[in-house]
Amino acid sequence: MHVACLAAPFTFTWSGLVVFGGLVWLTGAIGVTLTFHRLLTHRSFSVPAWLEYVLTVIGTLAWQGGAVQWVGTHRLHHKHSDGDEDPHTPRHGFTWAHMLWCMHREAGGPVSARQAAGDLVRDPVHRWIDRLFWLPQVLLAVGLYFAGQWWSGSGWSWVVWGVAARVVFVYHGTWFVNSAAHTWGYRNYETPDGSTNLWWVGLLAFGEGWHNNHHAHQRSAAHGQRWWELDMTYWTIRALGWVGLARDICLPGRRIRRRAVRSSAPVLGAQVALTPDPQGS
Repeated sequence: MHVACLAAPFTFTWSGLVVFGGLVWLTGAIGVTLTFHRLLTHRSFSVPAWLEYVLTVIGTLAWQGGAVQWVGTHRLHHKHSDGDEDPHTPRHGFTWAHMLWCMHREAGGPVSARQAAGDLVRDPVHRWIDRLFWLPQVLLAVGLYFAGQWWSGSGWSWVVWGVAARVVFVYHGTWFVNSAAHTWGYRNYETPDGSTNLWWVGLLAFGEGWHNNHHAHQRSAAHGQRWWELDMTYWTIRALGWVGLARDICLPGRRIRRRAVRSSAPVLGAQVALTPDPQGS
């Protein structure tokens, strides 16, 4: 995808840029941040099953693998945050945390991401989406080419900007949460990891940059907790709630105060219990 971006200056069109922007929001904000992270990983809110599956397909368009691997890896990150078994801690190097870790099938400890996402593995529809996670991207690329040709003869522009450039932009917006938001910024909470709040990551990742808040209240659907901590993804979740599509929206149970917070996800023998508890603790 990065190599394909070399063609971006030579295929630029204004319509391609619009496609780029729309798909950045759809796949980054809706697919990764809202669906893979807050819905599937932490169960910060619930939606009807049909909508969950549709949103998961949108998440696969971010080209960050299937939901099972993504969700399991992120749960392991919270379980072992900034420890030796954290899949992408910057304590193993900033570039490792940013992107090198994802070149390994299992970057953490002895527990696999698939084990940590057992709830998704047990769902036959999620298993099917996970196996075919590559297919929606191929169909999208084909559709963009023909739509771009029909619209203005800009088929390759729409493919390069709507797939390659868009995927790379969302890649780095997501990866900066793992690297920059564990390296620079301020902390509202004294969590036992190195998570921080970083405003520019909050903008690039649609509210995910308020990462210290998230580590303190892992199940909360709202990551921004101060008036300047803009959280566009939470606004979308609230909008889904207003039209009756989002329920059980979890929020922080107490006001901001600096305190030590520990993960409530235990390991029971060889079985990983990393799905947030229904009480939201």
